[in-house]
Amino acid sequence: MHIETKLPKVGTTIFSVMSQLAAEHGAVNLGQGFPDFDGPPALREALSAAMAAGRNQYAPLAGIPKLREQIALKTERLYGCRVDPDTDVTVTSGATEALFAAIAAVVHPGDEVVVLDPCYDSYEPAIELQGGRAVHVPLAQPDFRVDWQRVREAFTPRTRLLIVNTPHNPSGAVFASTDLDALADVVRDTRVLVLSDEVYEHIVFDGVAHQSVLRHLELAARSFVVSSFGKTYHCTGWKVGYCIAPRTLSAEFRKVHQYLTFCTFGPAQWAFAEVLERDPQHYLGLPAFYQAKRDEFRRLLDGSRLRLLPVGGAYFQLADYGAISTLDDLNFCEWLVRHAGVAAIPVSAFYETPPDLKLVRFCFAKNAPTLEAAAARLRSL
Repeated sequence: MHIETKLPKVGTTIFSVMSQLAAEHGAVNLGQGFPDFDGPPALREALSAAMAAGRNQYAPLAGIPKLREQIALKTERLYGCRVDPDTDVTVTSGATEALFAAIAAVVHPGDEVVVLDPCYDSYEPAIELQGGRAVHVPLAQPDFRVDWQRVREAFTPRTRLLIVNTPHNPSGAVFASTDLDALADVVRDTRVLVLSDEVYEHIVFDGVAHQSVLRHLELAARSFVVSSFGKTYHCTGWKVGYCIAPRTLSAEFRKVHQYLTFCTFGPAQWAFAEVLERDPQHYLGLPAFYQAKRDEFRRLLDGSRLRLLPVGGAYFQLADYGAISTLDDLNFCEWLVRHAGVAAIPVSAFYETPPDLKLVRFCFAKNAPTLEAAAARLRSL
């Protein structure tokens, strides 16, 4: 039977490929972005308690009210943005589902969506499945900052959506408040909506505050903002996230969400509601927690031939391997697994048209023994 694929450019994601290769060769996996440690004990206890209490059936489409209320309270506390938990907050089966639902809700055939390269690999397939076209604008080198003039020049009458990401995956770059002003200026007086991927919102370093678009009233009124409990609570396998958007956008978002998953894992929603209410110190302490891991990983790589780029947020370290090899980054990552026993992600996987950069991405959301073992192998190169 012949099937005409709807995604001719898509194969198995690089994250799965590198994780499988790491497993085959017994490599230390610093590729796929997941912690190798568990979330807070209180969260796991709350999950067990929710299941024991019989909270095992369908949750409401938008999420249980208590969790949406806690998300709204957190949003106002952190960003000064008051959102209605009934109409503006939707709990989703992971951030990737939220990104897909937001794109599907507003992108029509022939519409254009501006994405900033390098970017997360789920954006473009979601756009193409709606009959839209991704317009790629490269981030400025070497610091991966947004060139807002280039973004403005990429807009056409067909542009419907602009996707931004801060803290940024894979680079770790973070928005400044001036970026929010520039973003608002670019989309003002246009029909362009904003999809802000903020899954690493609580992982920002060196005393810098996360610049959510929810801090900017003009942007909040035209944006979908996506967050991830999996990233915040070290439980990526639970696949729970959420989207905040104004009432009109949320109504369209929920139309799609209800036919993707209808609702999200119920016991986990009760558990997250419990820990948000009782222990805000967990997410408030994440910057220091992950900054210590960043600093330790960088210290462990002192003396290696890798050149480490600055990291302002998220839990990834970019490294230039040009002093080690002339291979392209995909072949270098395959060589690294087979010959050094460490898995990384080639940065070219985040680009439509990769520049001539010899960069790989390591995930430092790992226990100390994992980082030490990986660093020892990398120092030997």
